[in-house]
Amino acid sequence: MYVIVDIAGQQFKVEQGQEVFVHRLEGNEGDKVEFDKVLLVDNDGKVKVGKPMVKGAKIDAKIVNHLRGDKVIVFKKKRRKGFQKSNGHRQEMTKVLIENITV
Repeated sequence: MYVIVDIAGQQFKVEQGQEVFVHRLEGNEGDKVEFDKVLLVDNDGKVKVGKPMVKGAKIDAKIVNHLRGDKVIVFKKKRRKGFQKSNGHRQEMTKVLIENITV
């Protein structure tokens, strides 16, 4: 059984027991969170598609930890002008454990 769920503006295909990296969520490590924006449910070939959400479907999850992603280097240059600019960025993420899927 898997579901397509909208978490913090992004869509993820998740199954029970899976760990997912999402954008930073509010809450502390060990807190329980609930996602109710379920877009699709596939239960052994029986597919339910929401319009736009599947009614009554929700996902119970637990925040495992907060972390930061790999550094991304942004480099800008304009040729023949002597302009160069370098900037770095690390995205803040949350690791979430999917505990239970209710349809």
